[in-house]
Amino acid sequence: MPARSMDPRTRRSRAALETALRELIAERDLSQISVSDITKRASVNRSTFYEHYSDVHDLAAAACTTVFDELVAASPTVVPPLNAEGSPTVELLPELFAHVAEHAPLYRALLGDDGSARVINHLLHRMTVAAHVRRVPAETAEAAGTPVRPAPAPAPTDEDPADVPHDPAAAFVAGAVLGTVIDWLRRGCPGTPETMAAALWPLLIGTARAAGWGTEGPGAAPTAE
Repeated sequence: MPARSMDPRTRRSRAALETALRELIAERDLSQISVSDITKRASVNRSTFYEHYSDVHDLAAAACTTVFDELVAASPTVVPPLNAEGSPTVELLPELFAHVAEHAPLYRALLGDDGSARVINHLLHRMTVAAHVRRVPAETAEAAGTPVRPAPAPAPTDEDPADVPHDPAAAFVAGAVLGTVIDWLRRGCPGTPETMAAALWPLLIGTARAAGWGTEGPGAAPTAE
């Protein structure tokens, strides 16, 4: 979703439309929400809507960037981080599923059977790029003799960075994580975030090792030689 110029009038219009959609999603499925429903709730006209968004699905991706940012930020789980001793740590996986549970009605509306394929693809793309740009090949870190801090996740308005190559392993793991989230939502989020973390963690560790990935825990400072 490309960035747009944000003068005060534009910010007010977009905020009103995004708030209206989030309110409507709490009341009905996304497939049952029309542009007219949104503009009526936001007290703006249809021409204003189309100045900023191409359709309801475009608005949905924009309206949920905050929770998407939180989901992507909680997804270093897709590249299992290592602690200072070089052992994998699992703290972020419960956070990922706790975040999904907290926003379950919204995610269920957007990612469920009556949701938006465009929103799913947008989120999957962001998680794949985040997995790629955060990871550091294990052999590189080992050769350098020092852990390297993973790069931050891309901003929600970033286009696909030109210097990020095709990375099947990152796409595979991002898809596995998002697929697990969607299945958990479909089943009513059974169990606890900790239970989900324990079930998924060994699979992520195995994939990361098979792909030759190594990272340090998020937020840790690089270690100087």
